[in-house]
Amino acid sequence: MPRVHVRKGDNVLVVTGKSAGMRGKILRVDPVKSRVVVEGVNIVKRHRRPTRAMPQGGIVEMEAPVHSSNVMLMCGKCNQPTRVGRRFLDDGTKERFCKRCGESIG
Repeated sequence: MPRVHVRKGDNVLVVTGKSAGMRGKILRVDPVKSRVVVEGVNIVKRHRRPTRAMPQGGIVEMEAPVHSSNVMLMCGKCNQPTRVGRRFLDDGTKERFCKRCGESIG
């Protein structure tokens, strides 16, 4: 199964595309397609027909997925966009870390 370098809940910076420079939290990850949905980024309008949940129907603005290669993880400590490293701890567990400052990322 393909692997994506970010996880749901991570804060990221969009580095390319029409939403470049925007920051947001990851809402969903699709590792098979290597796509992520970021809060407030890549907003599109979709026409919805009336349903029981939304009786009036209408035009809805929603976030569309962006490719995972177009986002960089924001480090919580140095507050910079960074690449993600992985390392094994002494007890055998893995952790992600910031390649800039070496700080562990939750």
